[in-house]
Amino acid sequence: MTTGDKSGLRPERPDARLVSELAGQFGLDVHGDIEGLRVTGITLSSKTVQQGDLYVGLAGVHAHGAQFVDDAREKGAVAIVTDAQGLALAAQSGLPVLVTAEPRAALGALSAWVYQTADYAPVLFGVTGTNGKTSVAYILEAILRQLGVLSGLSTTAERRIGDWAVTSALTTPEATEVHGLLARMREADAEAVIIETSAQALTRHRVDGIVFDVVGFTNLTHDHLDDYGTMQKYFEAKVPLFTAERAKRGVVINDSEWGTRLARAATIPVTQLSTYPGKAADWYAAILRESIDETRFILNGPDNLSITTSIPVLGRHMAENAALALVMLVDAGYPLADIAAALGQGGGIDVYIPGRAERIANSGPAVFIDYGHSPDAFTSTLDSLRRVTDGRIIMLFGADGDRDPSKRVEMGQIAARLSDAVVVTDFHPRSEDPAAIRKVLVDAARAAVPEGELYEVADPRDAFRKALSIAGPGDAILYAGPGHEDYHEVAGVHIPYSARDDARLALHESGWL
Repeated sequence: MTTGDKSGLRPERPDARLVSELAGQFGLDVHGDIEGLRVTGITLSSKTVQQGDLYVGLAGVHAHGAQFVDDAREKGAVAIVTDAQGLALAAQSGLPVLVTAEPRAALGALSAWVYQTADYAPVLFGVTGTNGKTSVAYILEAILRQLGVLSGLSTTAERRIGDWAVTSALTTPEATEVHGLLARMREADAEAVIIETSAQALTRHRVDGIVFDVVGFTNLTHDHLDDYGTMQKYFEAKVPLFTAERAKRGVVINDSEWGTRLARAATIPVTQLSTYPGKAADWYAAILRESIDETRFILNGPDNLSITTSIPVLGRHMAENAALALVMLVDAGYPLADIAAALGQGGGIDVYIPGRAERIANSGPAVFIDYGHSPDAFTSTLDSLRRVTDGRIIMLFGADGDRDPSKRVEMGQIAARLSDAVVVTDFHPRSEDPAAIRKVLVDAARAAVPEGELYEVADPRDAFRKALSIAGPGDAILYAGPGHEDYHEVAGVHIPYSARDDARLALHESGWL
Protein backbone atom coordinates (compact mmCIF):
# COMPACT_ATOMS: atom_id res chain seq x y z
CA MET A 1 0.00 0.00 0.00
CA THR A 2 1.50 3.34 -1.09
CA THR A 3 0.15 6.58 0.30
CA GLY A 4 1.07 10.25 0.30
CA ASP A 5 0.54 10.46 4.05
CA LYS A 6 3.90 11.32 5.67
CA SER A 7 2.63 10.62 9.21
CA GLY A 8 4.01 7.13 8.79
CA LEU A 9 7.56 8.49 9.01
CA ARG A 10 7.51 8.03 12.77
CA PRO A 11 6.69 5.30 15.29
CA GLU A 12 3.07 4.43 16.05
CA ARG A 13 3.85 3.73 19.74
CA PRO A 14 6.48 6.29 20.79
CA ASP A 15 7.92 6.46 24.30
CA ALA A 16 7.51 9.75 26.15
CA ARG A 17 10.85 11.21 27.27
CA LEU A 18 11.56 14.03 29.71
CA VAL A 19 12.53 17.32 28.06
CA SER A 20 14.69 18.12 31.10
CA GLU A 21 16.82 15.04 30.37
CA LEU A 22 17.22 16.09 26.74
CA ALA A 23 18.23 19.61 27.76
CA GLY A 24 20.76 18.28 30.24
CA GLN A 25 22.29 15.73 27.87
CA PHE A 26 22.78 18.21 25.04
CA GLY A 27 23.59 21.29 27.14
CA LEU A 28 20.67 23.30 25.82
CA ASP A 29 19.97 26.76 27.25
CA VAL A 30 16.45 26.53 28.72
CA HIS A 31 13.96 29.41 28.65
CA GLY A 32 10.68 28.53 30.35
CA ASP A 33 9.37 25.79 32.62
CA ILE A 34 10.13 22.23 31.47
CA GLU A 35 9.58 20.48 34.81
CA GLY A 36 7.86 17.15 34.13
CA LEU A 37 7.38 18.00 30.45
CA ARG A 38 7.58 15.00 28.11
CA VAL A 39 8.14 14.73 24.38
CA THR A 40 7.10 11.89 22.04
CA GLY A 41 8.20 13.16 18.62
CA ILE A 42 10.32 15.75 16.85
CA THR A 43 9.80 17.72 13.63
CA LEU A 44 11.15 20.81 11.89
CA SER A 45 7.99 21.54 9.90
CA SER A 46 5.06 23.18 11.65
CA LYS A 47 2.83 21.45 9.08
CA THR A 48 3.69 18.00 10.45
CA VAL A 49 3.58 18.73 14.18
CA GLN A 50 1.70 16.15 16.26
CA GLN A 51 0.62 16.26 19.89
CA GLY A 52 3.65 15.93 22.16
CA ASP A 53 6.22 17.03 19.59
CA LEU A 54 9.42 18.95 20.00
CA TYR A 55 9.37 21.59 17.27
CA VAL A 56 12.74 22.62 15.80
CA GLY A 57 12.85 26.12 14.34
CA LEU A 58 15.69 26.52 11.83
CA ALA A 59 16.89 29.60 9.99
CA GLY A 60 15.93 29.25 6.32
CA VAL A 61 16.66 31.12 3.11
CA HIS A 62 13.35 33.00 3.11
CA ALA A 63 12.11 32.66 6.70
CA HIS A 64 13.03 31.39 10.15
CA GLY A 65 11.18 28.33 11.37
CA ALA A 66 10.59 29.98 14.74
CA GLN A 67 8.18 32.36 12.99
CA PHE A 68 5.72 29.46 12.79
CA VAL A 69 5.86 28.50 16.46
CA ASP A 70 2.24 29.56 17.10
CA ASP A 71 1.05 27.12 14.44
CA ALA A 72 3.24 24.43 16.00
CA ARG A 73 1.81 25.14 19.47
CA GLU A 74 -1.77 24.96 18.23
CA LYS A 75 -1.05 21.53 16.71
CA GLY A 76 0.37 20.19 19.96
CA ALA A 77 4.06 21.06 20.17
CA VAL A 78 5.22 21.10 23.79
CA ALA A 79 8.56 22.90 23.37
CA ILE A 80 10.79 24.44 20.69
CA VAL A 81 14.48 24.01 19.92
CA THR A 82 16.03 26.91 18.04
CA ASP A 83 18.94 29.36 17.91
CA ALA A 84 19.34 32.82 19.45
CA GLN A 85 17.45 34.47 16.59
CA GLY A 86 14.65 31.95 16.99
CA LEU A 87 14.48 32.62 20.75
CA ALA A 88 13.53 36.23 20.06
CA LEU A 89 10.87 35.13 17.58
CA ALA A 90 9.41 32.44 19.86
CA ALA A 91 9.63 34.24 23.19
CA GLN A 92 5.95 35.21 23.27
CA SER A 93 4.61 31.81 22.19
CA GLY A 94 4.16 30.48 25.72
CA LEU A 95 6.21 27.38 24.88
CA PRO A 96 9.50 26.58 26.62
CA VAL A 97 12.40 27.39 24.31
CA LEU A 98 15.61 25.35 24.24
CA VAL A 99 18.49 27.19 22.57
CA THR A 100 21.56 25.79 20.80
CA ALA A 101 23.99 27.63 18.54
CA GLU A 102 23.51 25.30 15.55
CA PRO A 103 20.18 23.47 15.71
CA ARG A 104 20.55 21.89 12.27
CA ALA A 105 23.89 20.34 13.25
CA ALA A 106 22.25 19.01 16.42
CA LEU A 107 19.16 17.67 14.64
CA GLY A 108 20.40 14.12 14.07
CA ALA A 109 21.51 13.61 17.66
CA LEU A 110 18.31 15.15 19.03
CA SER A 111 16.16 12.96 16.77
CA ALA A 112 18.12 9.84 17.69
CA TRP A 113 17.55 10.66 21.39
CA VAL A 114 13.82 11.32 21.02
CA TYR A 115 13.21 8.11 19.03
CA GLN A 116 15.90 6.06 20.82
CA THR A 117 17.25 4.76 17.53
CA ALA A 118 20.71 4.14 18.99
CA ASP A 119 19.13 1.08 20.65
CA TYR A 120 17.99 -0.30 17.27
CA ALA A 121 20.60 -2.41 15.47
CA PRO A 122 19.40 -3.63 12.07
CA VAL A 123 21.92 -4.13 9.28
CA LEU A 124 22.18 -0.60 7.90
CA PHE A 125 23.01 0.04 4.24
CA GLY A 126 23.70 3.46 2.72
CA VAL A 127 24.00 4.11 -1.03
CA THR A 128 25.47 7.23 -2.60
CA GLY A 129 26.54 8.42 -6.06
CA THR A 130 25.12 10.62 -8.80
CA ASN A 131 23.21 7.94 -10.71
CA GLY A 132 21.99 4.51 -9.65
CA LYS A 133 21.37 5.11 -5.93
CA THR A 134 17.67 4.34 -6.11
CA SER A 135 18.22 1.27 -8.26
CA VAL A 136 20.86 -0.16 -5.89
CA ALA A 137 18.55 0.45 -2.92
CA TYR A 138 15.64 -1.41 -4.58
CA ILE A 139 17.94 -4.24 -5.65
CA LEU A 140 19.25 -4.61 -2.10
CA GLU A 141 15.69 -4.74 -0.77
CA ALA A 142 14.67 -7.27 -3.43
CA ILE A 143 17.55 -9.65 -2.72
CA LEU A 144 16.95 -9.40 1.02
CA ARG A 145 13.29 -10.23 0.42
CA GLN A 146 14.31 -13.27 -1.62
CA LEU A 147 16.53 -14.28 1.31
CA GLY A 148 13.52 -14.02 3.62
CA VAL A 149 14.78 -10.87 5.37
CA LEU A 150 12.25 -8.12 6.16
CA SER A 151 13.83 -4.78 5.33
CA GLY A 152 12.97 -1.11 5.35
CA LEU A 153 13.69 1.17 2.40
CA SER A 154 14.15 4.92 1.99
CA THR A 155 14.64 6.19 -1.57
CA THR A 156 13.90 9.09 -3.89
CA ALA A 157 10.71 7.29 -4.89
CA GLU A 158 9.30 6.08 -1.56
CA ARG A 159 9.85 5.02 2.05
CA ARG A 160 8.73 1.44 2.58
CA ILE A 161 8.49 -1.34 5.13
CA GLY A 162 7.04 -4.54 3.69
CA ASP A 163 3.73 -3.60 2.05
CA TRP A 164 3.45 -0.22 3.79
CA ALA A 165 4.85 2.76 1.87
CA VAL A 166 4.69 6.54 1.58
CA THR A 167 5.82 8.64 -1.36
CA SER A 168 9.02 10.66 -0.97
CA ALA A 169 9.62 14.39 -1.15
CA LEU A 170 13.43 14.35 -0.78
CA THR A 171 16.03 11.78 -1.84
CA THR A 172 17.04 11.55 1.82
CA PRO A 173 14.50 12.90 4.34
CA GLU A 174 15.43 15.31 7.10
CA ALA A 175 17.06 13.82 10.20
CA THR A 176 13.81 14.04 12.16
CA GLU A 177 12.09 11.85 9.55
CA VAL A 178 15.05 9.49 9.11
CA HIS A 179 15.08 8.64 12.81
CA GLY A 180 11.29 8.55 13.00
CA LEU A 181 11.30 6.11 10.10
CA LEU A 182 13.97 3.98 11.79
CA ALA A 183 11.80 3.85 14.92
CA ARG A 184 8.82 2.79 12.80
CA MET A 185 10.97 0.09 11.18
CA ARG A 186 11.97 -1.14 14.64
CA GLU A 187 8.29 -1.55 15.50
CA ALA A 188 7.87 -3.61 12.32
CA ASP A 189 10.87 -5.81 13.29
CA ALA A 190 12.77 -4.92 10.13
CA GLU A 191 16.10 -6.75 10.17
CA ALA A 192 17.80 -4.53 7.59
CA VAL A 193 17.39 -0.90 6.49
CA ILE A 194 18.52 0.70 3.23
CA ILE A 195 18.84 4.48 2.98
CA GLU A 196 19.58 6.27 -0.28
CA THR A 197 22.09 8.90 0.80
CA SER A 198 22.56 12.03 -1.30
CA ALA A 199 25.42 14.51 -1.07
CA GLN A 200 22.91 17.00 0.35
CA ALA A 201 22.02 14.48 3.06
CA LEU A 202 25.62 14.58 4.22
CA THR A 203 26.25 18.31 3.99
CA ARG A 204 22.86 19.15 5.52
CA HIS A 205 23.11 16.70 8.44
CA ARG A 206 20.18 14.49 7.35
CA VAL A 207 21.88 11.21 8.29
CA ASP A 208 23.58 12.43 11.46
CA GLY A 209 23.24 10.00 14.34
CA ILE A 210 23.53 6.95 12.04
CA VAL A 211 26.48 4.62 11.54
CA PHE A 212 25.94 2.38 8.51
CA ASP A 213 27.20 -1.19 8.45
CA VAL A 214 28.00 -0.97 4.73
CA VAL A 215 27.91 2.00 2.36
CA GLY A 216 28.15 1.82 -1.43
CA PHE A 217 29.28 4.24 -4.13
CA THR A 218 28.01 4.05 -7.71
CA ASN A 219 29.58 6.94 -9.63
CA LEU A 220 30.13 10.69 -9.69
CA THR A 221 29.04 12.58 -12.81
CA HIS A 222 27.95 16.06 -13.87
CA ASP A 223 25.04 17.12 -11.64
CA HIS A 224 24.26 19.29 -8.61
CA LEU A 225 26.88 21.89 -9.46
CA ASP A 226 24.29 24.51 -8.54
CA ASP A 227 24.81 23.28 -4.97
CA TYR A 228 28.52 22.47 -4.99
CA GLY A 229 30.06 24.64 -7.71
CA THR A 230 32.72 22.20 -8.88
CA MET A 231 33.06 18.45 -9.30
CA GLN A 232 35.82 18.48 -6.69
CA LYS A 233 33.56 20.02 -4.06
CA TYR A 234 30.76 17.64 -5.05
CA PHE A 235 33.20 14.76 -4.53
CA GLU A 236 34.30 16.15 -1.18
CA ALA A 237 30.67 16.17 -0.05
CA LYS A 238 30.51 12.39 -0.63
CA VAL A 239 33.77 11.45 1.11
CA PRO A 240 32.51 11.75 4.74
CA LEU A 241 30.17 8.79 4.18
CA PHE A 242 33.29 6.62 3.92
CA THR A 243 34.68 7.55 7.33
CA ALA A 244 34.32 5.81 10.69
CA GLU A 245 31.94 8.51 11.91
CA ARG A 246 29.42 7.40 9.26
CA ALA A 247 30.08 3.76 8.36
CA LYS A 248 31.95 0.56 9.22
CA ARG A 249 32.70 -0.70 5.70
CA GLY A 250 32.42 0.57 2.13
CA VAL A 251 32.05 -0.83 -1.38
CA VAL A 252 33.13 1.33 -4.32
CA ILE A 253 32.74 0.89 -8.07
CA ASN A 254 36.18 2.08 -9.12
CA ASP A 255 35.71 2.18 -12.91
CA SER A 256 36.01 5.97 -12.86
CA GLU A 257 38.79 8.13 -11.46
CA TRP A 258 36.30 9.43 -8.87
CA GLY A 259 35.70 5.91 -7.62
CA THR A 260 39.43 5.22 -7.40
CA ARG A 261 39.96 8.47 -5.53
CA LEU A 262 37.14 7.72 -3.12
CA ALA A 263 38.62 4.31 -2.31
CA ARG A 264 41.90 6.03 -1.50
CA ALA A 265 40.26 8.80 0.55
CA ALA A 266 38.15 6.43 2.68
CA THR A 267 39.23 5.86 6.28
CA ILE A 268 37.25 2.61 6.63
CA PRO A 269 37.88 -0.77 4.98
CA VAL A 270 36.79 -0.52 1.34
CA THR A 271 36.03 -3.33 -1.12
CA GLN A 272 36.52 -2.35 -4.76
CA LEU A 273 34.34 -3.52 -7.65
CA SER A 274 35.12 -3.07 -11.35
CA THR A 275 33.71 -3.97 -14.74
CA TYR A 276 37.16 -3.60 -16.32
CA PRO A 277 39.18 -6.87 -16.30
CA GLY A 278 42.51 -5.06 -16.08
CA LYS A 279 41.52 -2.77 -13.23
CA ALA A 280 42.83 -3.51 -9.74
CA ALA A 281 39.77 -4.58 -7.75
CA ASP A 282 38.45 -7.22 -5.36
CA TRP A 283 35.38 -8.13 -7.44
CA TYR A 284 34.74 -8.07 -11.18
CA ALA A 285 31.39 -7.97 -12.98
CA ALA A 286 30.97 -8.93 -16.63
CA ILE A 287 27.89 -8.78 -18.86
CA LEU A 288 26.91 -12.12 -20.37
CA ARG A 289 23.75 -11.20 -22.26
CA GLU A 290 21.62 -8.11 -22.86
CA SER A 291 18.04 -7.94 -24.06
CA ILE A 292 15.39 -5.27 -23.96
CA ASP A 293 13.86 -6.81 -20.81
CA GLU A 294 16.79 -8.43 -19.01
CA THR A 295 20.53 -8.17 -18.36
CA ARG A 296 22.49 -11.27 -17.36
CA PHE A 297 25.92 -11.00 -15.72
CA ILE A 298 28.57 -12.85 -13.76
CA LEU A 299 30.23 -11.55 -10.61
CA ASN A 300 33.59 -12.98 -9.53
CA GLY A 301 35.28 -12.25 -6.22
CA PRO A 302 38.07 -13.34 -3.90
CA ASP A 303 38.51 -16.94 -2.78
CA ASN A 304 36.85 -18.19 -5.99
CA LEU A 305 33.50 -16.67 -5.03
CA SER A 306 31.23 -16.34 -8.04
CA ILE A 307 27.58 -15.85 -8.93
CA THR A 308 25.79 -15.74 -12.28
CA THR A 309 22.39 -14.10 -12.25
CA SER A 310 20.17 -11.58 -14.04
CA ILE A 311 18.18 -8.45 -13.44
CA PRO A 312 14.88 -7.86 -15.28
CA VAL A 313 15.83 -4.35 -16.39
CA LEU A 314 17.47 -2.92 -19.49
CA GLY A 315 21.13 -1.97 -19.40
CA ARG A 316 24.61 -2.93 -18.30
CA HIS A 317 24.57 0.00 -15.88
CA MET A 318 21.72 -1.81 -14.11
CA ALA A 319 23.87 -4.95 -13.92
CA GLU A 320 26.60 -2.82 -12.35
CA ASN A 321 24.07 -1.57 -9.80
CA ALA A 322 23.08 -5.16 -9.07
CA ALA A 323 26.72 -6.23 -8.70
CA LEU A 324 27.29 -3.41 -6.22
CA ALA A 325 24.26 -4.53 -4.21
CA LEU A 326 25.52 -8.13 -4.16
CA VAL A 327 28.99 -7.15 -2.92
CA MET A 328 27.46 -4.90 -0.25
CA LEU A 329 25.38 -7.83 0.99
CA VAL A 330 28.42 -10.11 1.12
CA ASP A 331 30.39 -7.45 3.02
CA ALA A 332 27.46 -7.19 5.45
CA GLY A 333 27.79 -10.89 6.24
CA TYR A 334 25.23 -12.55 3.98
CA PRO A 335 26.90 -15.66 2.45
CA LEU A 336 27.09 -15.56 -1.34
CA ALA A 337 26.05 -19.23 -1.46
CA ASP A 338 22.80 -18.37 0.32
CA ILE A 339 22.20 -15.45 -2.03
CA ALA A 340 22.87 -17.60 -5.08
CA ALA A 341 20.45 -20.25 -3.84
CA ALA A 342 17.72 -17.66 -3.20
CA LEU A 343 18.16 -15.99 -6.60
CA GLY A 344 18.36 -19.34 -8.35
CA GLN A 345 14.95 -20.30 -7.03
CA GLY A 346 13.45 -17.12 -8.48
CA GLY A 347 15.31 -17.15 -11.78
CA GLY A 348 17.35 -14.05 -10.94
CA ILE A 349 16.86 -10.85 -8.98
CA ASP A 350 13.12 -10.31 -8.63
CA VAL A 351 13.00 -6.51 -8.53
CA TYR A 352 10.71 -3.72 -9.67
CA ILE A 353 12.33 -0.27 -9.76
CA PRO A 354 9.69 2.42 -10.33
CA GLY A 355 10.53 4.84 -13.12
CA ARG A 356 14.03 3.49 -13.78
CA ALA A 357 14.21 2.23 -17.38
CA GLU A 358 10.66 1.05 -16.72
CA ARG A 359 9.09 -0.56 -19.76
CA ILE A 360 5.47 0.48 -20.17
CA ALA A 361 4.13 -2.05 -22.69
CA ASN A 362 5.09 -5.28 -24.40
CA SER A 363 3.49 -4.46 -27.75
CA GLY A 364 4.22 -1.79 -30.33
CA PRO A 365 7.25 0.45 -29.85
CA ALA A 366 9.29 -0.30 -26.73
CA VAL A 367 8.47 2.61 -24.40
CA PHE A 368 10.70 3.33 -21.40
CA ILE A 369 10.07 5.87 -18.67
CA ASP A 370 13.25 6.83 -16.85
CA TYR A 371 14.22 9.19 -14.03
CA GLY A 372 17.57 10.01 -15.63
CA HIS A 373 18.12 13.76 -15.85
CA SER A 374 21.89 14.09 -16.27
CA PRO A 375 24.32 13.66 -19.19
CA ASP A 376 25.74 10.39 -17.83
CA ALA A 377 22.28 8.93 -17.22
CA PHE A 378 21.29 9.79 -20.81
CA THR A 379 24.44 8.15 -22.16
CA SER A 380 24.08 4.93 -20.16
CA THR A 381 20.46 4.32 -21.09
CA LEU A 382 20.74 5.35 -24.75
CA ASP A 383 23.84 3.18 -25.22
CA SER A 384 21.99 0.25 -23.67
CA LEU A 385 18.95 0.81 -25.88
CA ARG A 386 21.12 0.96 -28.99
CA ARG A 387 22.58 -2.46 -28.27
CA VAL A 388 19.15 -4.13 -28.10
CA THR A 389 17.03 -2.07 -30.53
CA ASP A 390 16.73 -3.03 -34.20
CA GLY A 391 14.75 0.07 -35.15
CA ARG A 392 15.01 3.75 -34.34
CA ILE A 393 15.47 5.35 -30.92
CA ILE A 394 13.33 8.40 -30.15
CA MET A 395 14.45 10.49 -27.19
CA LEU A 396 11.92 12.65 -25.31
CA PHE A 397 13.16 14.86 -22.50
CA GLY A 398 13.27 18.27 -20.85
CA ALA A 399 15.40 19.90 -18.15
CA ASP A 400 14.65 20.94 -14.57
CA GLY A 401 14.13 24.60 -13.88
CA ASP A 402 15.92 26.06 -10.84
CA ARG A 403 18.40 23.19 -10.97
CA ASP A 404 21.98 22.94 -12.26
CA PRO A 405 21.76 24.69 -15.65
CA SER A 406 25.37 23.84 -16.54
CA LYS A 407 24.41 20.32 -17.66
CA ARG A 408 21.69 21.34 -20.14
CA VAL A 409 23.85 21.83 -23.23
CA GLU A 410 25.52 18.43 -22.76
CA MET A 411 22.12 16.80 -22.26
CA GLY A 412 20.91 18.21 -25.58
CA GLN A 413 24.08 17.15 -27.37
CA ILE A 414 23.98 13.58 -26.05
CA ALA A 415 20.30 13.17 -26.89
CA ALA A 416 20.92 14.24 -30.50
CA ARG A 417 24.06 12.14 -31.01
CA LEU A 418 22.81 8.91 -29.45
CA SER A 419 19.21 8.82 -30.70
CA ASP A 420 17.59 8.96 -34.15
CA ALA A 421 14.97 11.59 -33.30
CA VAL A 422 14.67 14.08 -30.44
CA VAL A 423 11.55 15.61 -28.89
CA VAL A 424 12.22 18.43 -26.42
CA THR A 425 9.48 19.25 -23.91
CA ASP A 426 8.92 20.95 -20.56
CA PHE A 427 10.03 19.20 -17.38
CA HIS A 428 9.53 20.98 -14.04
CA PRO A 429 10.30 24.51 -15.28
CA ARG A 430 9.52 25.78 -11.78
CA SER A 431 10.22 29.53 -11.64
CA GLU A 432 12.16 29.64 -14.93
CA ASP A 433 10.78 30.49 -18.36
CA PRO A 434 10.10 27.06 -19.91
CA ALA A 435 10.63 28.39 -23.42
CA ALA A 436 14.12 29.57 -22.45
CA ILE A 437 15.00 26.14 -21.05
CA ARG A 438 13.75 24.42 -24.20
CA LYS A 439 15.74 26.80 -26.39
CA VAL A 440 19.01 25.80 -24.71
CA LEU A 441 18.23 22.11 -25.25
CA VAL A 442 17.03 22.56 -28.83
CA ASP A 443 20.01 24.74 -29.80
CA ALA A 444 22.45 22.24 -28.29
CA ALA A 445 20.82 19.29 -30.07
CA ARG A 446 20.72 21.13 -33.39
CA ALA A 447 24.36 22.20 -33.10
CA ALA A 448 25.44 18.64 -32.31
CA VAL A 449 23.53 17.06 -35.22
CA PRO A 450 22.48 19.84 -37.65
CA GLU A 451 20.51 17.51 -39.92
CA GLY A 452 18.95 15.51 -37.10
CA GLU A 453 15.22 14.96 -36.67
CA LEU A 454 14.22 17.40 -33.93
CA TYR A 455 10.87 18.54 -32.52
CA GLU A 456 9.95 21.04 -29.81
CA VAL A 457 6.61 20.37 -28.09
CA ALA A 458 5.99 22.27 -24.85
CA ASP A 459 3.23 20.20 -23.28
CA PRO A 460 4.61 16.80 -22.13
CA ARG A 461 1.36 15.03 -23.01
CA ASP A 462 1.48 16.33 -26.58
CA ALA A 463 5.22 15.68 -26.68
CA PHE A 464 4.81 12.01 -25.87
CA ARG A 465 2.12 11.66 -28.50
CA LYS A 466 4.44 13.29 -31.02
CA ALA A 467 7.16 10.78 -30.16
CA LEU A 468 4.66 7.95 -30.47
CA SER A 469 3.41 9.22 -33.83
CA ILE A 470 6.85 8.84 -35.41
CA ALA A 471 7.56 5.42 -33.84
CA GLY A 472 6.76 2.01 -35.22
CA PRO A 473 7.18 -1.64 -34.22
CA GLY A 474 10.82 -2.36 -33.49
CA ASP A 475 11.49 1.25 -32.46
CA ALA A 476 12.12 2.46 -28.90
CA ILE A 477 11.01 5.61 -27.11
CA LEU A 478 13.02 6.80 -24.11
CA TYR A 479 11.12 9.38 -22.05
CA ALA A 480 13.79 10.64 -19.65
CA GLY A 481 13.23 12.80 -16.58
CA PRO A 482 9.88 12.19 -14.89
CA GLY A 483 10.45 8.58 -13.83
CA HIS A 484 8.24 7.69 -10.87
CA GLU A 485 7.02 11.23 -10.24
CA ASP A 486 3.32 12.07 -10.36
CA TYR A 487 3.39 15.84 -10.88
CA HIS A 488 4.67 18.58 -13.19
CA GLU A 489 5.94 21.69 -11.34
CA VAL A 490 5.23 25.04 -12.99
CA ALA A 491 5.65 28.38 -11.21
CA GLY A 492 5.40 26.78 -7.79
CA VAL A 493 2.30 24.74 -8.63
CA HIS A 494 2.31 20.93 -8.67
CA ILE A 495 0.14 19.91 -11.61
CA PRO A 496 -0.91 16.23 -11.48
CA TYR A 497 0.97 14.33 -14.19
CA SER A 498 2.28 10.79 -14.35
CA ALA A 499 4.41 10.02 -17.38
CA ARG A 500 3.82 6.31 -16.84
CA ASP A 501 0.03 6.66 -16.74
CA ASP A 502 -0.05 9.09 -19.65
CA ALA A 503 2.17 6.82 -21.76
CA ARG A 504 -0.21 3.90 -21.18
CA LEU A 505 -3.15 6.11 -22.13
CA ALA A 506 -1.44 7.32 -25.30
CA LEU A 507 -0.50 3.77 -26.28
CA HIS A 508 -4.13 2.74 -25.78
CA GLU A 509 -5.36 5.71 -27.83
CA SER A 510 -2.99 4.70 -30.63
CA GLY A 511 -4.20 1.11 -30.59
CA TRP A 512 -0.99 -0.40 -29.27
CA LEU A 513 -2.60 -1.53 -26.01
